[in-house]
Amino acid sequence: MSQPVELSLEQQFSIRSFETQVKQMSREQAQEFLVQLYEQMLMRETMYRHFLKHEWGLESGPMG
Repeated sequence: MSQPVELSLEQQFSIRSFETQVKQMSREQAQEFLVQLYEQMLMRETMYRHFLKHEWGLESGPMG
């Protein structure tokens, strides 16, 4: 990727809104929230991998 990906105005607004919410959290709340976000990120990555394997016909079997 030679060019950086640009976010839409809606996504940029969403980031600013998220930033405001996080600033209002306590340290403990923010840490717990960060762990939850990381878990969701890993789950999304796993779903994308599964979807791509399925779409590209790369699944190794019924459990793959």
